[in-house]
Amino acid sequence: MIEDKPNILIFFPDQHRGDWMPYTRDVFKRLGMQELPLRMPNIKKMMKNGVSFTNAITSSPLCAPARACLAAGLRYKNCKVKGNHENFPIDQKVYYSILKEHEYSVGSVGKLDLHKPSLYWGLNGWIPDLEMLGFTHVIDCEGKWDAILSVIMENDDKEKKKRVKPKDFKPKGPYLKYLQENDLLITHVKDFLKRFGKRNFNTEPTPLPEDAYCDNWIGRKAIEMLRRFPEDKPWHLVVNFTGPHDPWDVTKRMKKAWEHVSFPAPHAGNEETVDDEIKVRQNYAAMLENIDRNIGLILEEVKKAGQLSNTIVIYTSDHGEMLGDFKRYGKTRPERGSVKIPLVITGPNIEKGKYSDALVELQDLTKTILDYAGAEMREARDSLSFRKILEGTEKDHRECQISALDLSDIGSIKWKMISNGKYKLIIENSENIRLHDMEVDPWEDHNIAEKRPSVVAELLKKLNC
Repeated sequence: MIEDKPNILIFFPDQHRGDWMPYTRDVFKRLGMQELPLRMPNIKKMMKNGVSFTNAITSSPLCAPARACLAAGLRYKNCKVKGNHENFPIDQKVYYSILKEHEYSVGSVGKLDLHKPSLYWGLNGWIPDLEMLGFTHVIDCEGKWDAILSVIMENDDKEKKKRVKPKDFKPKGPYLKYLQENDLLITHVKDFLKRFGKRNFNTEPTPLPEDAYCDNWIGRKAIEMLRRFPEDKPWHLVVNFTGPHDPWDVTKRMKKAWEHVSFPAPHAGNEETVDDEIKVRQNYAAMLENIDRNIGLILEEVKKAGQLSNTIVIYTSDHGEMLGDFKRYGKTRPERGSVKIPLVITGPNIEKGKYSDALVELQDLTKTILDYAGAEMREARDSLSFRKILEGTEKDHRECQISALDLSDIGSIKWKMISNGKYKLIIENSENIRLHDMEVDPWEDHNIAEKRPSVVAELLKKLNC
């Protein structure tokens, strides 16, 4: 081990909204929320031993662009991945290759989403493009819906009205290959095909056994990869869990543990479906608890190897999940359920038990990671290291934070937002302008744009510069 270069361990679940964390009652109060009965003991331990950021947002609330922004250290407008329909440009500089140049083993397990529309991951989770991006160890796997879509899309090209049958499915990635080898592929496919069209409220448990559940498989693969890293080099590992992304396919054990737990109903949600929506929230919490359990197993492996004291540990997500707020599910929205992300960091010289309200963006992790590795990346021009906040020598970070999404080229949503911590400005389709005072209206219910034209003008100027 090279002692002046810490290991970097990133836990990166898919679609974990930033206000669903085991925060203190005071933090929930500032968010306008009831305290949530979440069971995340390992994350709580990280929060006790590190810094928790309560105002972190994603660069863009969609899988592929968010992960592209993190890889390249760029804001959405510069990352060259507008949506899930575009692959990451293989010639674009990424921080993984910089770490490799600085003698790191560079690993990833789970759903990377840097070549999402190709719908092929290699049966061992490896394609040549990943080596070109700087990875030395990779098991890239299918996202929850991507594995199913990889066959549906293929058949749709051949015959639009053909009904896809479970027997038609052939693995295009390592997780489905694993299920096939264990005679569970058809079982899994049948279950997911039943969830199409009912992806919001189908909360029935998966028929898969515990060890075959995808996030448990990813957790095991992460531990196997840790054991393969050379002992004389620092390492980077990002563990890309597929949960708590929909569908709400928890195991029977997970379902039973949460089926009687009470949760608040969605904010400004649909009163007619509230009972079903509470069940969704139970399953969402169950997935978070299971991810937390796997995090504990992985951290124990690092501890056994005697490396925990020299490891920067990061917990965050690519974007959030609306969870029925404003009668919406999924991401792609500028509201807080979609853009706010969790962010907790522990490690050597990092302050303990601290909450920070600094305005951090997802791609700021790029320069922060490289800062700790003693490396630079001039191409990551939109990333700002917040190492000084972690070590307690500074409190503030950005003056304003920005998130955006533009899917207008495929006939969909277009918006951008900017926040200075107090006010949040949203512009949809270049004309619909909303301004919210986050201190008195944390749920973003009231548009005060007409009452605060000077604030709108100031934020617009900063947004467009």
